[in-house]
Amino acid sequence: MADEDYNDLDMGYEDEPLEPEIEEGAEEDLENNANEDAPEEIEGEEREEQEPVEHPRKTSKYMTKYERARILGTRALQISMNAPVMVELEGETDPLEIAMKELRERKIPFTIRRYLPDGSYEDWGVDELIVEDSWKRQVGGD
Repeated sequence: MADEDYNDLDMGYEDEPLEPEIEEGAEEDLENNANEDAPEEIEGEEREEQEPVEHPRKTSKYMTKYERARILGTRALQISMNAPVMVELEGETDPLEIAMKELRERKIPFTIRRYLPDGSYEDWGVDELIVEDSWKRQVGGD
């Protein structure tokens, strides 16, 4: 084929519409309108100063075996990656053993979020929950 034959083919590049140009003043108006919708900082600061209202909790005060497994596994992973240990070590080197000791002494700095069927949730500190003494069964009980 000769070069003249290619001129008749539509490659689609020349017929594409250009992006609409925005006037210079329109961009500034958009930025100003976005700032007007944002709440004032003073209102946000007042909300932070208010203490949260404590509602009676609906979920159990006992830690489930699934929560315990996740807490111990997550904390052991953190300890294995050189996170600060919250208890005094007495020769323990295994991260899981250290995490179990932290749980026994209620020193794990985690919060458990329990979701309810209505979409709300309750936050429990690990130190607030009653933990089953399964580590005593492993050792033989005290």
